[in-house]
Amino acid sequence: MKVIDFRFRPNTPDAVNGMLAHPVFGDMFTLFKYADRAYAQSLEDIVQDMDAHGVVKGVITSRDAETTYGLASGNPGVLAITRRFPDRFIGFAGLDPHKGMAAVRELKSMVLEHGMRGAATDPYLARIPADHARYYPIYSACCELDVPVVITTGPGTLVRGAVMEDGHPRHIDRVAADFPDLKIVISHGAYPWVDEAIMVVHRNRNVYMDLSEYENSPFSEGYIKAANTLIGDKILFASAAPFLDFRGQLEVYRQLPFTDEARANIMFNNAERLLGLNA
Repeated sequence: MKVIDFRFRPNTPDAVNGMLAHPVFGDMFTLFKYADRAYAQSLEDIVQDMDAHGVVKGVITSRDAETTYGLASGNPGVLAITRRFPDRFIGFAGLDPHKGMAAVRELKSMVLEHGMRGAATDPYLARIPADHARYYPIYSACCELDVPVVITTGPGTLVRGAVMEDGHPRHIDRVAADFPDLKIVISHGAYPWVDEAIMVVHRNRNVYMDLSEYENSPFSEGYIKAANTLIGDKILFASAAPFLDFRGQLEVYRQLPFTDEARANIMFNNAERLLGLNA
């Protein structure tokens, strides 16, 4: 089975070392013992591993949280990877909503001049929810460029200053209502608001979701049931590499009780359609 991984940051030495000494996520990585399983590879070896496991595309979502956390844009690093393997990796530009029109200009440059295929924002790190007015110029630009936006959700465990309310899917529902043509991916499934996230995806035509990291967490059986009944055509496989080993996550998805139709859609078809790769 062919696979598109919608949250795949290659475990290069720079990426792994950066995670082990991360100024914002360091406490979370320590809590979940990332150092015990971290390993680095060359980009060439990573691509060989992807080939061996049927992963034909990896979407790399960048970050920019310079205003709130001093984390400068990761877009140059993502571009360096996508330029080396343009047929294998797809970049999404990380954007800081506090930068206003500078963020819009960055998005347009990354898409029109450098071939990125979408935007990525993080309400936890921005410290404002996804329906705050500061994001709206970014969403408008995404509609103009006809590219998706990945909105990172999840608990933001042990991130100083992060507030869970900022990641609640109700805010994404408002965005979807205000921008019905905007293609949205709720990354990390808006965990722990499983039921609410499912309904936001179900009731809005252009809202998708990945479950990265939370496939086997408490309450996650709701995601699986919804995949087999309501939203199997709108869930995307995302390994959360390199925090989790993509090879292990592929095995997790082989074991989850998806229907054959849902599994085929989740692993490849939905992402292919969302990215316009089948056009």
